[in-house]
This record gives sequence, C-alpha cells and structure tokens, in this order.
Amino acid sequence: MKGYMGKLIRVNLTKGEIKTEELDPKKARDYIGGAGLGTRICYDEIPTGADPLGPANKLVFMTGPVTATKFPTSARYEVCTKSPLTGIWVDASSSGFWGTQFKTTGHDGIIIEGASSKPVYLWIDNDRIELRDASHLWGKDSFETQDIIINEVGDKKARVTCIGQAGEREVLLSAVMNDEGRAAGRAGVGAVMGSKKLKAIAARGTRKVEVADDETFSTFCKKMIQGLTKHPLVEALGVYGTACMLDQGWVTGDIPLKNWAKGYWKEGCVAIGGKKMADTILKPHAACFNCPIRCARWIKIESGKYAMEGPGPEYESLTSLGVLCMNDDLENICYANDLCNRYGLDTISTGSAIAFAMEAYEKGALTKDDTGGLDLSWGNAEAVIELTRLIGQRKGLGELLGKGVKRAAEAIGKGSEKYAVHVKGLEVPMHDPRAYHSMAVNYATSPRGACHLHGGPFMFELGFIAPEAGVTYKPGRFDKKGKGLLAKAAQDLASLINSLVVCFFAGMGLQPLHHMVLLNTVTGAGYTTKELLLIGERISNLQRAFNLRCGITAVDDKLPPRLLEPTPDGGAAGRVPDIKFQLEEYYQVRGWDAKGIPTKQKLQELGLEEVIKDLY
Repeated sequence: MKGYMGKLIRVNLTKGEIKTEELDPKKARDYIGGAGLGTRICYDEIPTGADPLGPANKLVFMTGPVTATKFPTSARYEVCTKSPLTGIWVDASSSGFWGTQFKTTGHDGIIIEGASSKPVYLWIDNDRIELRDASHLWGKDSFETQDIIINEVGDKKARVTCIGQAGEREVLLSAVMNDEGRAAGRAGVGAVMGSKKLKAIAARGTRKVEVADDETFSTFCKKMIQGLTKHPLVEALGVYGTACMLDQGWVTGDIPLKNWAKGYWKEGCVAIGGKKMADTILKPHAACFNCPIRCARWIKIESGKYAMEGPGPEYESLTSLGVLCMNDDLENICYANDLCNRYGLDTISTGSAIAFAMEAYEKGALTKDDTGGLDLSWGNAEAVIELTRLIGQRKGLGELLGKGVKRAAEAIGKGSEKYAVHVKGLEVPMHDPRAYHSMAVNYATSPRGACHLHGGPFMFELGFIAPEAGVTYKPGRFDKKGKGLLAKAAQDLASLINSLVVCFFAGMGLQPLHHMVLLNTVTGAGYTTKELLLIGERISNLQRAFNLRCGITAVDDKLPPRLLEPTPDGGAAGRVPDIKFQLEEYYQVRGWDAKGIPTKQKLQELGLEEVIKDLY
C-alpha cells in the first residue's frame, strides 16, 4: 500500500543491536498505523506482567499513513507502551516536526526493547541508523538536549524527540518532548524512555511519501484546508489558541476550579485566557508542520522574576497550573509551563498533583513539616513554581507528588483519597464531566485512564453529528440516555484519528466517509466506510484486552468521588452524571459483558479470535 515507507526499526538497547524489518501489510491494513498499529505490536510483544520500568517493556514510536503528506495537521506521531503511572495501556501523541522528519527517513516506526547500561541516543539519517553515547547529555533539560544534538549531527533540519531530567529520574509524570514545547505527555512515557537510558531520538529524512491518487488527494486536502480556515472555531484557535476555551468555558461549568470543587470563577478564567495572552505576551509564531490551524503559542515576558521567551501554555496547562490551583497569575503559569517543558513533565498531571497537595494542606493532611516549610495555600503562585521544580527534580514532597495523585493519596491517607481526582491512576484532563455528561462514561472507560483524546463525546453535545457512527441528532448535555453510544462512537473515531495520525481538531471534523476518502486516496487500499468503523472498534477492543491482561476489571471503570459531587455554582451547578446507568448502556452497545469483557462473539466479529484465548 502507498502512504507507508514499508519499514520498521527495531533497537535492542541491551545488546546494542539495530535491525530493520518489513512492515506487515496485513497489520497495516487492519490497524492503519499510529496508535492502532502500536497497539497491535505492544499487545503481541509486551509480556503479561511486565514491569513498565523494566527491560521487558517496549516503547513504540509510530507514524501513520497520512504523516508527512499534504493533509493538514499531518505532523503527529504516537508513543505507545505500558504505563508506569497506571500499569495499563498508554499511547501519547505529539506534533511539531519530528514525526515528519522521522517518516521521511524511510521508516514508519521504531520498536525500542531492552535497556542500555549507559545513556545513549539514536541518530537516524535516512538509512544510516546508529546509537551514540549520551553521557554528556544526561542531566540536560529537553531544550538543551535538542540544541546540542542538532549541532552534533551537523544538520539544522534534523529534529529531536527526547526526555528532560524528569524522564531520566523516572518521574511517573514525565513526558517525551520534541520541537521545544511539543509533548507526548501523558501517563509517564518519558519515565519508560528514561528507564531504558535512551535520552533522545534524532531524525533527518529526505524521502517523499508516495500516495496512491495524488490528484484526488491534493483536491481533498485543498478543500479540507479551505473548510478549516473558514470555520469560526479554527479562526479563534489561530488568534487565541486553545486558551480561548478559558474565555468561554466558564459559562457551561466545563473548567475545573479549586481541585474540581468550585464551578464558577469568571474573573480567574478570563485573567489567564487567550485574549489576555494575546493582548500582553503573545508573539508571532510558527505552526506545526503543514497546519493551517496554528493553535500553538509563542510568548515573551520582557522583565521581572518570570522573564522568559518560548512556547506558551495551552488550555490544559493554563487550567491545571492555574485555576485548578486558584492561581490567576498568567506570567507565573507561563513560567511553570516552561519548567515543565524543560524538565519534561506532563502539565495536566503536574498541575493536578499541585492542586491535590493544596487541598491536602488546607484540610490538614499535609503540614509545613511535610512541605519543607512551603505554604501551599490556594492561589500561592510561588508554591506552584516550587512544587513544579521539586517534582521535576524528584526531591522532597515533589518525589511523592511525582508518583501521581493516586499513589500520593495512598501514602498520605487522612481522607485524601476523596479528593485525589484520577481514573485508574491517571489525573483527569481539564474538562468537567458534570458539565458534559457524556464525558463521565468516556473518562471511566478510556483505555489510558481519564482522557479527552481517546474520544471527546462532548463534541456531539456541542452539535457534531456522525450518522454512520450512530449519532443522528444533537443530544442535550445533561440527558440521561444515550451517553454510552456517544462515548463508544467518539472513542472509535478517535482510534482512527490517532492511527492516521492527524490532529484531533482536524480529525473530529471529519465524517467516516471523509476518513474513507482520505485513506483510500493515500493508500489505495479500497476501504469501505463500514470497514473503517470496524477498524476503530477493533483498536478500542484490543486496547481493552491489553488492560484486562493487566488486571483491569469493570470495578475500575469508575469516576473519582469528587466528580460525583455537584458543584455549588456555575453552569453545571447541582448536576452529576448517572455513571452506573451510563456504564450499563456503554457495555451493551460495546458488546461487552457485565464484567466489562468483550464477548467472544464481539471479538470474532472484529477479527480478534486470537484474543479469545487470552481473556477466556
């Protein structure tokens, strides 16, 4: 098939061996690429019971058939592994330019296995692939690492994906970073990379991705770009970035405040929103490769204790490091975000851990003896900075918080479990399921724990319709019935988006018919719409099977106590989703039994017969 380079790189760090192998065309057709193909590889190759930070775990970097093509937002890649934070499946996506440079070396993905005895980095220059010593890079932040390696390889067009000091120290909130502030951020993928002593992967490619029908594909891409640039949401994203959600989201109660305990703080949200950033510190900026949306931010704080220039925070970072902690100091949040980028930390989990610590401090579960004298009162902006540093350095209270709120609450006790906001160990992203009730069952069942990028069913509640996926009308956000179907449809469509791999903002605007046209003009594979929907469902079910082998059961499909308490004010005041009802409905439309296990019939229908023996 076209769209693929046809090769995978396999690196055994224990032996220091590098091999290339042919891409299996059947697996490519059945799982597309990106997260889908990564799921198949990880399911087949990671032993049941493998320690996520041990050499038996594998780390898969995977592009998709659309990566590095003319299609807008085609820069993304996926990092797939068993999470050290949650102990289950994780695929984390990033954008920028690294994915395009890697794919044009002539390879679709990299399988990293084993662990090196010393720090190394991988250099891929088309067919020249080598492991290089990285001892001089160990201890460097992610920005320094990228600059040093690009100078060493002698090619300014080379791109680097790497870990910072947090990944080196195996902080469970650590991310894989590329192109300065872009991050494959969630569930500790950076810690897995650090456990293998793999500091970075640098790539420089000069090959072209061939597509099956260039004329039709070019026409499709032009129309897609025209549609995107004329859409009012995309226009807002280009001007204000995802931070524009802060300027508006407080109306519906979607923005989490004070560790999810408050429902209304307009002044705080607007003070750190997209308009405030644009009016004060935003600078002209470049977009990711081939992206007309241009939601990325570049900021400059001219003076003062937070003086800096670099990638600016987006919605999730602003919210988690900001109003979740009752912090409305925009420059402070930008500085904390910059620290996260340099250390290589997931901003969602880092901000969530700080907010949890602030509530524990308020309730007396943490004292100044525990914090090293640090005042963790709500809104203490300096405390946000200091705790970010401590988490990145794995020191003091930061060592405990860097294990995530689930483990931190288990260690602290004193009732703190009630306000540790996570699902299956992964901190909840910054969209409130009490405001859009379909997000409740989505969070409870998402394969990597609470996640808004493995399905965003709130898009349907905002008016997106997908008849081929079963969504034929705009549901009310507080409706009781139908949320299970919305979650299933959104998750299966997200599986396709994460396998192509393209940006969520572009992909969720496409109907399944568009996905079919896109894939067929690129690959020439002759997919039907029905077949693509089946592939999305197959990927979702295989990820579930991966988690079931890790010990997950229906008991784990739940929301944290805090999200089942109504907020006292705001656009969703007094509302809580009926998660029990939603789960029963979801299992039914999924074809899963009451224990949350896909039935034998469902697995056979999806072509996953070999999984039956693992689950039954």
